[in-house]
Amino acid sequence: MTLDLPVHAIAHARAGDKGDVSNISLIAYLDSGWDTINELATEKKVLDIFKHLGATKVQRYELPKLNALNFVIENALGGGVNSSLRLDRHGKTLSSHLLHELILPISEDMIPSNSPYQEKFKDTKS
Repeated sequence: MTLDLPVHAIAHARAGDKGDVSNISLIAYLDSGWDTINELATEKKVLDIFKHLGATKVQRYELPKLNALNFVIENALGGGVNSSLRLDRHGKTLSSHLLHELILPISEDMIPSNSPYQEKFKDTKS
């Protein structure tokens, strides 16, 4: 059984920036979550999540030995640190936005045992 959940149920993220380009690494907690992230976290889905910020292109790089994907997102920072009027000109909050907005079908075996998301599956069994 799977539930549609935000990707932060099975992964964490790191972000960086250079000029008007942000990069976000999405890293699965468990090997079992890696296959789903690798298959379903596409460039198109990530671009759709950041289009409202002006993002124009996303490149995806696979890092399978780290259970990670790195997304390079162009034109996502309002011109960059020196020219953006945004509160977060560096784009550090973009990783949090991706973790909450990217919804994927997730099974219980992908979620760490200490995660509060384990409760979501217990609720469906009763």
